[in-house]
Amino acid sequence: MPFVDIPGARLFHRFDGPADGPVVLLSNSLGTTHAMWEPQMPALTRAFRVLRYDTRGHGHSSVPPGPYTIEALGRDALELIDRLALPRIHVCGLSMGGMVAMWLAANAPARIQRVVLANTSARIGVPEVWNRRIETVAAHGMGAIVDGVIERWFTPGFRERERGEVARIAKLLRGTDPAGYAACCAAVRDSDLLDSLAPIKAATLVIAGKHDAATPPDHAKAIVARIRGARLATFDAAHLSNVECASSFTAALLDFLHAPPGS
Repeated sequence: MPFVDIPGARLFHRFDGPADGPVVLLSNSLGTTHAMWEPQMPALTRAFRVLRYDTRGHGHSSVPPGPYTIEALGRDALELIDRLALPRIHVCGLSMGGMVAMWLAANAPARIQRVVLANTSARIGVPEVWNRRIETVAAHGMGAIVDGVIERWFTPGFRERERGEVARIAKLLRGTDPAGYAACCAAVRDSDLLDSLAPIKAATLVIAGKHDAATPPDHAKAIVARIRGARLATFDAAHLSNVECASSFTAALLDFLHAPPGS
């Protein structure tokens, strides 16, 4: 397996798509892995070199002692692209991955060409919710939260129609290391990126889910209002819009990435 050793962690990563294509970094949500992006891969890899990785504490990446911070996760991603000698990239992140993408766009502007912030917020939830989640996982393991999280991630209709895809995502959640999950919960709990958004100069697409209770459309609008020139796309989905509205999400992503410079 391809790994990169960076300060404090070992990150699993993989490339797909043409070796000479523009690079798109995909950053996973809390409780998933690089595999959450499978619905986008067939179309995205026709023109782009797609770099996926598992955030520390998730998947095949290492689980250093927590708690983590969004800054630490952002620096992980920056170290990864440094070690892979990628001077300038596009980045797309969802939920926690969207917070990582915000950090990169704000703190490494010379490295980021276009940024997609999907189903995310500058501040997600309140500390009490995250503390309960951390306590539950520590006491009872990941299985104790899977059903509740899946209910928030997908609408009832999608859960009924697409049981196989829902089961695939639930398996990713159930297989996440509890310590890594809790450490990343703390990173999200303690982060407020709102004041860091205005300096972002990269072309920005913000994606929201109409039925997303975790990061509601109003949160997406708050991001758009603070990043000059940012555009908003809203889909008929809950939290994992890249899965629930895969074709629409992918089309919007490709249209944005293919747009001429300055648009």
